[in-house]
Amino acid sequence: MLTIAAGNTALQSVLPALGRSLKVPDNAVAAAFSVSALVWVISAPYWARRSDRQGRRRMVLLGLFGFCSSVFLCGTFLAAGILGWLAPLPAFGCFIIARMLYGTFGAAAPPAAQAIVAAGTSREERTRALTLLASAFGLGTILGPALAPFFVLPIVGLSGPAFVFSIFGMGMLLVTSRLLPDDAPGSAHGAATSYPSIGGEPTGASVRAATAEDRGKSMPLTEPRIWPWMLVGLVTGHAQAMTGQAIGFLVIDQLHLSAAQAAAETGVVLMVGAGSALLAQWGLIPNLKLRPRELAISGAMLAAVGCVLTGLSHSLHMLAVSYGLASLGFGFLRPAFTAGASLAVGHREQGAVAGRTTSVNGACFVLGPSIGVGLYQFWGPLPYCVAGAALVIMLPWLWTRLRP
Repeated sequence: MLTIAAGNTALQSVLPALGRSLKVPDNAVAAAFSVSALVWVISAPYWARRSDRQGRRRMVLLGLFGFCSSVFLCGTFLAAGILGWLAPLPAFGCFIIARMLYGTFGAAAPPAAQAIVAAGTSREERTRALTLLASAFGLGTILGPALAPFFVLPIVGLSGPAFVFSIFGMGMLLVTSRLLPDDAPGSAHGAATSYPSIGGEPTGASVRAATAEDRGKSMPLTEPRIWPWMLVGLVTGHAQAMTGQAIGFLVIDQLHLSAAQAAAETGVVLMVGAGSALLAQWGLIPNLKLRPRELAISGAMLAAVGCVLTGLSHSLHMLAVSYGLASLGFGFLRPAFTAGASLAVGHREQGAVAGRTTSVNGACFVLGPSIGVGLYQFWGPLPYCVAGAALVIMLPWLWTRLRP
């Protein structure tokens, strides 16, 4: 789980610099991940159901193979563009097709891994074990951007992280094929997981869906008990996806860097942001014991200030601190959204509301990156100002509409 998430976000972190070096439009870079996220959202529920019928080990291996082959092909096409073997636009078009391969087959592994863990634990241990598995997925989204600058290699340049993570994936595929025992479909289930993306740390929805008893039921987004929280999730998720996808371009332009210099500086900013989100979710929230409404209000204020300051920053230090502040706010908001929706319904409806939470997360990372980069092309700070304004506008509504 960690390997898949790290490889995906490592590629995301260097792609703005890659796009600039290949001289492809910025919105094409955003489209590459929007298309992959869309395919993931469509295919993830299918693989979750299929693993229940055909065995989980096969689905884990399929997901790992899809990850390895996709990342290797991404690196191959990008390197061909860098070395001049392919024209930039055809090379990037082939890259997008390779990303779709990841979205299609990479989504098979997370629900199958959840089901294997659930089948191997007692009822009392299950939630803790699944939370640990989700944490590995979230940790991968942190390690990917942190490690990517170290894998910018001679000759292939910025496409190097793709080749390195494909090697990691192949090693993991070999280990998994030898050590993971075969299994037969049983009573334990996995749930569709949100697309691994920069800033898209897990919210716990997939854990609740995997442990709930009402997996076959559905719940409309307009259900009166949950729709205020669904709106919070949509606004928060789009603000985070917009700002996260544009940050690579902002670092390049505000610091006046070449594409070759940008990977390390972007990695620093993303590491600070990821560390802040980790501090919020693993340190501050458990100790402060804030309720979902209080988390949402304080998170919205922090994220709004951080977003605006990020858009107006002109130094690496200011970019890192401001983006870290925004990420801290989002680190409060995302668990608030998940917990608030969960507490709004009864025990037997947890699977249904978790499914809705996951679908909202997925929708945000399908449209958010393209919206953010589109706004960025009009004016660099614009996606950050729009995100901050949306969060500020949401504050009075949070105060009055959400129940304490």
